Amino acid sequence: MPLWRAISEDEPGPKWAALFHEYWPDYRRWWLREGDAARPTYLESRRALEAHMPEIVPLYDRLCELAGGGDQAARFLSFHTPPPYLSGCSQAIWPGREPVMVRNYDYAPNAFDSLILRTRWQGRTVMGVSDGLWGLVDGVNDAGLAVSLTFGGRRIVGEGFGVPIILRYVLQTCSTAEEAGAALARIPTHMSYNVTALDRRRKFVTAMLSPDRPAILTHAAVATNHQENVEWVSHARFTATVERERYLLQRLTLHRDPEEKFVSAFLKPPLYSTAFAHGFGTLYTAVYRPRRGQMEVRWPGTTWRQSLGGFEEGVRHVEVPGVAV
Repeated sequence: MPLWRAISEDEPGPKWAALFHEYWPDYRRWWLREGDAARPTYLESRRALEAHMPEIVPLYDRLCELAGGGDQAARFLSFHTPPPYLSGCSQAIWPGREPVMVRNYDYAPNAFDSLILRTRWQGRTVMGVSDGLWGLVDGVNDAGLAVSLTFGGRRIVGEGFGVPIILRYVLQTCSTAEEAGAALARIPTHMSYNVTALDRRRKFVTAMLSPDRPAILTHAAVATNHQENVEWVSHARFTATVERERYLLQRLTLHRDPEEKFVSAFLKPPLYSTAFAHGFGTLYTAVYRPRRGQMEVRWPGTTWRQSLGGFEEGVRHVEVPGVAV
């Protein structure tokens, strides 16, 4: 049974340093899987951060210090042009009055932090599911802004940032969906992703990010694993991205489900996947309520609730269908 942890640390310190040293051997192998020369240098990485996300450079420097100050660790923590990686994922905005975002995260279980992290770095409280130990695949901040990502379903790989660090930047620096959209539109990404941002006023935007063309900002309430059109046909078939998008759009427009029924649909097919033997399946379902500063992480039969103001550290052994015990 996978082990999940919830950890809170207001400023980067011993808890984060311990996490880094625990996870670093595996991350280092991943970071170097194409060879050291395939990754940007430290100077290139830091300059990219200074150019595109200058507000978090002091935070980056502090994390590098806690990580031991090594060259490879610092390059990894920049998330600048990392190795390519694929995921599934579905996300949607519930059509009711309360701003609620629901998402499934589909990925390989042996390449995942299994960590809910709450921080108050640089005076901004942020809570979400960790990736790369300071990046996030989804999260919410104390301004009432929630963000979440899905893979965009394109093969193109370019020069830019891994999307988890982009989500961290958005939650550290933005307060509204409009601000998030502007940030997402200008920061270069190394692969194609769809990022949905929802704020406390129920304003939302879905940004279709790509390394080879300008970002497309939309008011789409649903995102799966393609952008305007399906480009990678075999990936689309394997992940059923079109079918999942159509299913969610029907739930938004035809059924108008109550909130709990809408959320529960994410824990069943066609949204919920157990295809781990073929690469990745659904590791968790997350529910974000940005106006209340709340999140839930759900698995079949289990729910872990957290809030910005009442965050509880702890561990959970959870049963993920399809993942070997």
